[in-house]
Amino acid sequence: MNDKLALLFPGQGSQKIGMQADLAEKFPQIGQTFGAASEVLGYDLWALCQSGADADINLTERTQPLLLTASTAMWRIWRDSGGPVPGVVAGHSLGEWSALVCAGVVAFEDAVDLVRCRGQYMQAAVPVGVGAMAAIIGLADAEIERCCTEAVSADAGSVVAAVNYNAPGQVVIAGQAAAVTRAIELCKAAGAKRALPLPVSAPFHTELMRPAAEQLSAKIESAVFAAPQIPVIHNVNGQAEADPAAIKALMIEQVYSPVRWVDCIEAVAARGVEITVECGTGKVLSGLNKRINKSLIALSTDDVASLESALSGVN
Repeated sequence: MNDKLALLFPGQGSQKIGMQADLAEKFPQIGQTFGAASEVLGYDLWALCQSGADADINLTERTQPLLLTASTAMWRIWRDSGGPVPGVVAGHSLGEWSALVCAGVVAFEDAVDLVRCRGQYMQAAVPVGVGAMAAIIGLADAEIERCCTEAVSADAGSVVAAVNYNAPGQVVIAGQAAAVTRAIELCKAAGAKRALPLPVSAPFHTELMRPAAEQLSAKIESAVFAAPQIPVIHNVNGQAEADPAAIKALMIEQVYSPVRWVDCIEAVAARGVEITVECGTGKVLSGLNKRINKSLIALSTDDVASLESALSGVN
């Protein structure tokens, strides 16, 4: 175990058509892991992400098992290629499930089924087109929260809130589409540099997701969770938890609670970590982490070249 290393697992927004194609040519773990996931799901997950459409992979019930599978495959490649066991792991939103799999808390096939259901429940809670999410760039957290409160006050009963505290000056808001639009305009008027709609199909981590959390709780409670073999930093509170029952409760709460990613990375750094490796597709977290803590070396595994660079950087 390398206590100066953390592996971090990406969440929704990192998916893309053609992801991990070059890795699949070199590493059989990609085909093996996607094959196992496809058996659980009942459809060809690899074909979906290689030759499907953006609209298909952006549906959350498909995005969630897709990214879990990609990250798990990369974890297996990492270990088989001599990559050290990290001293701590964390995942952003859906990525927290990838972290749990790689820490030995939940079996991969069980997690595939759980996140498939998680996505279905989330989508059912708010139909496609009713909810929205947007990244607000260049505005203080408190100002964004104020704008969300003002947007809600303009229409009693509407929902919009800050849900992902991704980095200083980058917060994601979510809620009903009209309320998100109002909040975006208020944020721009308050001085936000940009407001970027996100390619997701439901307003995650808001109160609108409580019905999904209630449905998911029954699935999680019946699942087998073990104590983590590697500490996992949780989104809800930026802390590690050793008790499987407490981890289950945190994963239910996570569905409707903000992702406190800044707190997670600060907790990682406080453990003496010097290098973070983004385990899976994309480089979103690597970019965020450089903004959160400039002392951290941020590496990624998006393709063969970046994986080889990351392995040489930690060995």
